[in-house]
Formats: sequence, structure tokens, C-alpha cells
Amino acid sequence: MTFETVYADAPAPDGPALFPTMATMRAMRRLRTDPVPDGTIDQLIQAAVWGPSGGNMQCYEYVVVTDRAVMAELAPLWKRCVDAYLATTGKHAPKGMPEAAYARMVAAIEYQRDHFADTPVLIIPCYKFPEPEFDEEGLAVYAESLGPAGLERMAATQTRFQALAEGSCVYPGVQNILLAARALGLAANVTIWHLMLEQEWKKALGIPEDTHTFAAIPVGWPAGNFGPVRRRPVADVVHRDRW
Repeated sequence: MTFETVYADAPAPDGPALFPTMATMRAMRRLRTDPVPDGTIDQLIQAAVWGPSGGNMQCYEYVVVTDRAVMAELAPLWKRCVDAYLATTGKHAPKGMPEAAYARMVAAIEYQRDHFADTPVLIIPCYKFPEPEFDEEGLAVYAESLGPAGLERMAATQTRFQALAEGSCVYPGVQNILLAARALGLAANVTIWHLMLEQEWKKALGIPEDTHTFAAIPVGWPAGNFGPVRRRPVADVVHRDRW
């Protein structure tokens, strides 16, 4: 089975207008330098805020960078992160992906790296999950519900659980940003490469030490064209009732 059949163009969907938006929401890394109006940026953040939030705590914050001087300061950090990422991907396409398709993807990543200082908008979603609040009764119910083995596993995976708990409160909003950008005719892509140098990014942007960042989303008017995404067929990824 070839890449073209495994990762086929998403079929033209029937149904709500949201479906064609999702089906043509490619990662767009080649951006024009034209500014994005503040009102349009506010629409993107509004879309993010509409996303679900664990416990409805809404502890998210969004750093929005449009200042050219700040973007120029971030550009060397972006380059270092992208270069580190590309060093891990190898010089050849992963199994099943044509070399030409892989080369196009790398070329787009390198273009964005080399033109990052001209990015019109950069959005950094942040979150600080509140500490859990237990009283004596709550602790007893917690322990009884999980049982000794569950408590032991929970203690061993607490760091992962915390990261996933925060991420589950952030990434629905991130997806809403990408959807809203596509609906408004804006190009965007989501990365987490900045986490390789997260402390440097946080220092440059004044983000508090105890607040985590979850993505770096460059946004702007597209220099290319939107088109159908290439994804695995639904039948190949569904396990009905059990694996």
C-alpha cells in the first residue's frame, strides 16, 4: 500500500460548514508579511476561550506577539529549536512517505525558520493548573476509589498526569485557534519545538516561572493555497468496542 492510498486526500465531506474547514486545514508555514488586524487576532483568542476547560477553571493565558522587535528577539531561539528538531528527523523520509513529500515539508519548515522575524503574529498558550484541594474526607474517598495499587501507580505517574491535565485544558483552545484561523482565511501551524528551550522563551516573554507553555503558533496571511489534508482512512484507525 502506497503513501497516496494510506494517506489520501480527505474526501469532500457532507454536513456542517465546519467539516470542509477541517478537511482543508493544512499546516501553513509560508506567511505573507502583511499585519493581521487586532480585531481579527481577538477573534482567534475568543475562539480559544470558547474551548472546554477542565473543571471550568479557565486558568489559561495567551501571550500574543506582534511587535517586530520582540519577534526579532525570538527568531534566534526559533532557529535553534528548529535546527535541533530537524537534527532528529533524519535526512530521509519516514517509512511510507515519498521523499518528494518529505522534502517539501522540510523546505517549508526551513522557510519559516529563515523568515521567522517577519511572522505577523505568534501565539503562546499557557496554563497553570491549580493545586488539588483535599480535606480529610476527600482524601479518604480518593484512596478508597483508587485502591492501594491505583494509589501507587498514580504516585509513579503524577508528573505525566499533571502535564496531561494541563494539556487537556489548553489544546482544545489551540485547535479552536487553528480552526478559526482557517475560517478567517489565515495560515497557521502548531508546534512544541520551543519546549527544547522553554526557559529562554519564558524569559524573553516575561512568562512566570511557575506557568507552563504548551505551543508556539505562528499566524499570518498565507503565501500559498489551502488544500485537502492527507490523512489515514477512518477505517484504518477505528477499533470498535475494543482494540
